[in-house]
Amino acid sequence: MKRIAVIGGGISGLATAHRLLALSHQQQQELGVVLFEAGPRLGGTLQTLSRDGFLLERGPDSFISEKPEALHLAQELGIESQLIQTNKQFRRSFIVRKGRLRPVPEGFQLLAPTRFWPFITSDIFNLAGKLRMSADLFLPRKQLNGSNDESLASFVRRRLGQQALDRMAQPMVGGIYTADPEVLSLRATLPRFLEMEQQHRSVILGMWRKGRFVSSQKGVSGARYSLFLSFDRGMKVLVDALEKRVGQIDVRLSTRVISLERTAKAWSLQTDGGTSVEVDAVCLALPSYVTAKLIAAVSPALAASLSRIEFASTATVNVGYRRADINHALDGFGFVVPVIEKRYVIACTFASVKFEGRAPDDHVLLRAFVGGALQPGTLELDDDEICRRVQIDLGELLGITAKPLFIEISRWMKSMPQYHVGHLDLIKEIDNELGHLPGLALAGNSYRGAGIPDCIRSGEQAALQLLR
Repeated sequence: MKRIAVIGGGISGLATAHRLLALSHQQQQELGVVLFEAGPRLGGTLQTLSRDGFLLERGPDSFISEKPEALHLAQELGIESQLIQTNKQFRRSFIVRKGRLRPVPEGFQLLAPTRFWPFITSDIFNLAGKLRMSADLFLPRKQLNGSNDESLASFVRRRLGQQALDRMAQPMVGGIYTADPEVLSLRATLPRFLEMEQQHRSVILGMWRKGRFVSSQKGVSGARYSLFLSFDRGMKVLVDALEKRVGQIDVRLSTRVISLERTAKAWSLQTDGGTSVEVDAVCLALPSYVTAKLIAAVSPALAASLSRIEFASTATVNVGYRRADINHALDGFGFVVPVIEKRYVIACTFASVKFEGRAPDDHVLLRAFVGGALQPGTLELDDDEICRRVQIDLGELLGITAKPLFIEISRWMKSMPQYHVGHLDLIKEIDNELGHLPGLALAGNSYRGAGIPDCIRSGEQAALQLLR
């Protein structure tokens, strides 16, 4: 029997354990799998809470179907019937400008427009900003020389101008990666825009050619919301199904692995309870900075590379209101806030508009987000002060004067990996170091994507690697 340890019970570790079990059945190979989770529950940031008829997501509220791993996993687990799409009526978003919510122009996709007239008539940009963005149609493509990576800020300034960066790219992309655009790697996060420049010379031209289907959908703006899926009872549905499926293995909750050693033919793990476990292979499904500490004695070079990946902290603030207490029409899925607006909240999702079943009739659930790489000190405040500042921003932006029915704060410290320029080269270094450590695999959002499908893919690939 081959013995394998999976350290970390978030979505990446659960995906690893699930794939190991599936492969062992397919290959008729007997495995002894043990899953260690330092906390009292599985699922990591995927946490769904029911309260007074509201369905609150403390972490991610959905996944994108364009990356198929999460959808395929749901099908394998038999929970496909519980998948739901976003509300078809309000698939657009807003951006804050001068204290007001302005709709993102129809057909505008993250960085550039796919439709001409909505862009021209939008008041998010002034005339100078629109003319500078239009210059992208005539600018030459960048000549590649050596590394073709570039920061988001550098790319947008070069192609579309400073106003496009400040008013659109920073808040839209920042809302996804909670990142500083000055150092965010475009190659690691949004490579299609670099590819558009090379293939079409102009980003706007490339968007127009590739975005005809999206731009034909009236009212659509911001993210491609038709691709987002969730579950009727929240993301906990996925965690519960995985937990049930891996229940046949040895799952050890509230058990932290504190050391990892490489012996002649095996790996030795030591837990905080004083237990020692020997296994043939290990998957570390942990944030890279935690993995770095565990692996430091075995491979100082790998630990050093892992430590170079930085993380940002965020908090999700779920707020419930009576519908009558909100003056805004809520005719969209939410809004993002440019840093230049100097607000505390960096984004807000109208959760009960985006997905059905998130609030009782005549009530509204909002999900505000604070923190991120550009506002690192915001989470140093206590809960009462965070609640006060969030209420001020939501009140001023949405016309709310009444107190909320409740506020739930979920802090996620050092939870969002920051893919800085050169990130993919760093991942190559990490892969090279891993090549010297047989029986060791890494999984999680630190490496090749931060979304749920990315985490699932990383766990499934780790399982395949450990069974070779």
